[in-house]
Amino acid sequence: MANVQLEFQASAGEADPQSRPLLVLGQLHNLHRLPWAQLRGKLQPRVSEEIWQAALSTLNPNPTDNCPLYLNYATVAALPSRVSRHNSPSAAHFITRLVRNCLPGGINRCIVMVCERSEVFASACALARAFPLFTHRSSASRRTEKKTVVVEFFLVGQNNGPIEVATLNCLASATEGVRLAARIVDTPCNEMNTNSFLEEIKKVGKDLGIVPTIIRDEELNEKGFGGIYGVGKAAVHPPALAVLSHTPDGATQTIAWVGKGIVYDTGGLSIKGKTTMPGMKRDCGGAAAVLGAFKATVKQGFKDNLHAVFCLAENSVGPNATRPDDIHVLYSGKTVEINNTDAEGRLVLADGVAYACKDLGADIILDMATLTGAQGIATGKYHAAVLTNNEDWEKACVIAGRNCGDLVHPLVYCPELHFSEFTSAVADMKNSVADRDNTPSSCAGLFIASHIGFDWSGVWVHIDIAAPVHAGERATGYGVALLLSLFGRASEDPLLNMVSPLGCNGDSPDEEMERDSKRRRLV
Repeated sequence: MANVQLEFQASAGEADPQSRPLLVLGQLHNLHRLPWAQLRGKLQPRVSEEIWQAALSTLNPNPTDNCPLYLNYATVAALPSRVSRHNSPSAAHFITRLVRNCLPGGINRCIVMVCERSEVFASACALARAFPLFTHRSSASRRTEKKTVVVEFFLVGQNNGPIEVATLNCLASATEGVRLAARIVDTPCNEMNTNSFLEEIKKVGKDLGIVPTIIRDEELNEKGFGGIYGVGKAAVHPPALAVLSHTPDGATQTIAWVGKGIVYDTGGLSIKGKTTMPGMKRDCGGAAAVLGAFKATVKQGFKDNLHAVFCLAENSVGPNATRPDDIHVLYSGKTVEINNTDAEGRLVLADGVAYACKDLGADIILDMATLTGAQGIATGKYHAAVLTNNEDWEKACVIAGRNCGDLVHPLVYCPELHFSEFTSAVADMKNSVADRDNTPSSCAGLFIASHIGFDWSGVWVHIDIAAPVHAGERATGYGVALLLSLFGRASEDPLLNMVSPLGCNGDSPDEEMERDSKRRRLV
């Protein structure tokens, strides 16, 4: 899968499935609406209309099903016929599974995705997750041929006209961002250290014509970034704060995305065990998602000021490592007594959000992080957890997740009851809770919020993606689609506007004019 090029085309053309294997995918009732004339050129002479209809009649999805049409060259697969209210109508997770399991092999292959227009974005991002870019298998290095998978959408239901070129371009940008994020998360720390991550940021900046701001090593300490510096100072590769800034003319507000970029988390001196440390290369998933989403959304035209803030460090063990009982002064000016060096993500993010507030003047700050193992217990493997000071944005995150396939579910936001968990006798706060049975994922987010203040007038959103950042041993690229959808109203792209929490019909013309003349109404 690592050398697969993914292409979205309005029409994939005709081909014998023996020379170009084919997967037809969709909900069963949608597959029945697919005209044989649309498929004939992709299946004949191997598959007749009678065989196609017979295959459809055998499908009984529970929750999915598939049927070979011709040897291992052509397959039809059915998605769940219904999904619950907490799932995406696109059944995105099942799309990824079916493509991995049912797509025939070959150098040139084709997928026909049958769905409604509102499900195109989520379906495309789900397809991208089935084709990870990173591999170090020796057999892969011996293969020089490039594989191509062409994706054609057949739209059913309302607004079922042909796919526009602009939509295809948006899908290409979004899926490129998803695969970029997944590649970074899949890459081990002996390659994806803080130096390497900075090179990825510089490469994206070069592609977009943006020069990143980078604060590194001792300069972090000198400028007061005690959180990032304290976490990463023991590592061979020094910590860094990096910022990519998009500042278009006519911007009406400033948005900051802050990503946790712990390239490896040993736990520090509060060291992890042999069973919990493997997989900690994924602790940079938040920063990887922010990078992939920033590249995609700027390419598609973003109308407001957008800053991507990357908090990069390796939580390592060494003579210079932070000790439990140490006290750090963070960028907010608040002091933190360290009682658990394995609660490091909140320290780097606290510096990141404080910088976004103080130096970037952000109106909306969203931080994304693989923050707590407890997130997977609170909201599960598929739904990220959202914590925010704004109820409208909480609802918007849930809607955006259903629209794009990156599912989200709320956490309890109640600082007056929970922030006392961080009480310290000698500093403003500790960095880890006193009672781990008292909603630890909420508390971890509140620690971050405390460094911009619970009375801050702006919008703060925290997304904990610890569990959905991976599926098994592979990264998912989670977060890219969510950010593109959640902030779609600030995009010039029609598809991103459609999958935003308001949707394409959310504003009347008068409201549209007022939104553009004042502040864009994102939710």
